[in-house]
Amino acid sequence: MIRAFLLSLGQLTDPAILRVFLKSIGLTLLVFLLLGAGLWFGTQWLFVDQLGWGENAAGLAVIGEFVVTLLFGWVLFRAVAIAVIGLFGDEIVIEVERKHYPDALASAHDVPFARSLHMGLRSAGRALAVNLVLAPAYILLLLTGFGTPLLFFAANGWLLGVDLGEMVAARHIAPSEMKAWRASTRWVRWELGVIVSGLLTLPVVNLFAPILGAAMAAHLFHGRRG
Repeated sequence: MIRAFLLSLGQLTDPAILRVFLKSIGLTLLVFLLLGAGLWFGTQWLFVDQLGWGENAAGLAVIGEFVVTLLFGWVLFRAVAIAVIGLFGDEIVIEVERKHYPDALASAHDVPFARSLHMGLRSAGRALAVNLVLAPAYILLLLTGFGTPLLFFAANGWLLGVDLGEMVAARHIAPSEMKAWRASTRWVRWELGVIVSGLLTLPVVNLFAPILGAAMAAHLFHGRRG
């Protein structure tokens, strides 16, 4: 795992990786801008046009919704970031394989864009659903002082391990072999997911976390096969 992290960190300045980073950041910002605009106009429509509230009351409602959005932003950012990297993750894996595993690159299967899009949206939906279901438990465990982070990292480590691992495996393993591969890599993928979940909680570092996760997943996959 340390080797995978260091190799991934060292490749962040590669031009192809930087292009993916810029595209992923741009698309993530666009998604959040659209969500913010939707929140504003949706609130105005509901409270002013439909319920007849005054502009001041509607403004307070917007502020309240904005605060709630910030509180759950760590879940939303993670979901959006992983969905976006699902679109561009194949480019990162290709660059890692080109530099470190050329034989694997030569025998890899191209993943169609439609499949990448499906995997990204599925990952985002699964992350939102699981974390919303666990939200009451997160709140209750706040009383313990440490229970909430433990549950968060355990659950999101599993989710991210599945997403990042399958993103690489889809290029090299036949669908009929995926079940056996999942079983044999369950714990190492969970460990990867926990690490990336931790990186996603750190300011500034969280911008690079999805790319590091995709690159680390490639190193772990080929390291085990090697």
